[in-house]
Amino acid sequence: MKRFLVAVGLCLTVLTKPLAAQQAPAATPAKPEVQTQGSQTAMTPAAALERLKEGNLRFVSNTPKQHDWRAQVSATAAGQFPFAAILGCMDSRVPIEIVFDQGIGDVFGVRVAGNVVNDDELGSLEYAVKVGTKLIVVLGHTSCGAVKGAIDDVKMGHLTGLLAKIHPAVAAASCGSSKDEACVTTVAELNVRQAVKEIREKSPYLRKYLDEGKVGLVGGVYDVATGKVTFLGN
Repeated sequence: MKRFLVAVGLCLTVLTKPLAAQQAPAATPAKPEVQTQGSQTAMTPAAALERLKEGNLRFVSNTPKQHDWRAQVSATAAGQFPFAAILGCMDSRVPIEIVFDQGIGDVFGVRVAGNVVNDDELGSLEYAVKVGTKLIVVLGHTSCGAVKGAIDDVKMGHLTGLLAKIHPAVAAASCGSSKDEACVTTVAELNVRQAVKEIREKSPYLRKYLDEGKVGLVGGVYDVATGKVTFLGN
């Protein structure tokens, strides 16, 4: 009987404790990592490039950051402060944010077949710099369908004019087989270099920022077989 009374007393003690005392305090949600006006202002062209390189290394090694996409959506709803603008090809195998392991609001993505330069792309890049972007990247890739089409001199509707923008790279490569992957890669790299040159030459607005060192401009080639981005020297 004594044991029964003791057990009953213990149960009553637990039941009469305040509910709050029985519950563990809720953990404070971690603040999502997003670009802010302050972090964008503090960013340098060199630091921006290093951040992209580090992100690609994480992607290649399959150790990406954990992105709270929902939290980043909420955190960037009122404004955006990307640190880089990337002119890339539309190829579905080269999703810009993923291959550089970046989150929502981190980079401007401008995509067009063959990562060619025209007035629309230049206007987009000028806007990016106007709102604080510190680095412009032209990103080509291996096994590029647009490059192969340019090598084969494909004629098809509006694509004909687009591929014509890649013809100077084809001529400079001194090779002519779209079935030769080394040739395709060479043309892709030369096409990136051509685009970098055109950005500087065709946009006085961008050239001013580039010459002042306020914005960087670099080309790169993504390997669709390995996921690695190789940035090109001068």
